[in-house]
Amino acid sequence: MKFGIIVFPGSNCDRDMATVTQGILKTPTRMVWHQETDISDIDIIVIPGGFSYGDYLRCGAIARFSPVMDSIINHAQQGKYVLGICNGFQVLTEVGLLPGALIRNRDLHFICDRVSVRVERNDLPWTSGYTTQQVVRFPIAHGEGRYYADQDTLKALEDNQQVVFRYCSETGEINSENNPNGSLDNIAGIINQQGNVLGMMPHPERASDASIGGTDGKAMFESLLAVNLVSC
Repeated sequence: MKFGIIVFPGSNCDRDMATVTQGILKTPTRMVWHQETDISDIDIIVIPGGFSYGDYLRCGAIARFSPVMDSIINHAQQGKYVLGICNGFQVLTEVGLLPGALIRNRDLHFICDRVSVRVERNDLPWTSGYTTQQVVRFPIAHGEGRYYADQDTLKALEDNQQVVFRYCSETGEINSENNPNGSLDNIAGIINQQGNVLGMMPHPERASDASIGGTDGKAMFESLLAVNLVSC
């Protein structure tokens, strides 16, 4: 199993991710420059957080045209895994691998905090290490993290059980008071219908080391590795 972490001009969470995959989990990891096109050696592609291309135009709007993106689309279409975190989630919606969009936060402020998130499903490779409706704590850091989609898209997400993470209270209640950015339906993370592409605004890689305050995110990466070891 090998991780590939995409590096755009402006990425700033790529090394955070490598610290988890390569450092903590001891899993082969390669930094993939955005101009590369051959990612055939990679099993799990990660599009990390940051400010790709300085967030000019809007978050992820320029990154979608990087040469590596066509290869990532093909990677996903083959059923291989793609994870987009924060800016990576924005890129995935821009390129059409996930529905909807990430827009300006409800109060138009950049938010840097640690929030409660409820795990909606644990029958996925991404979440098998959690229990259904388990409440975890993840950091967030974004100015455009408010998930938005039209009503038909929202209905399809709910009907197909594509919502994986929701913002919630410390005890798991879903309400507006515990929705940090105004995301519709408190959505913090979704998958595609096939289940191999995950986008999320919270940062599990920043919650994977006890020395920096928490390990709730580590289970997500361990889940993915455990499922793939079994399949091998």
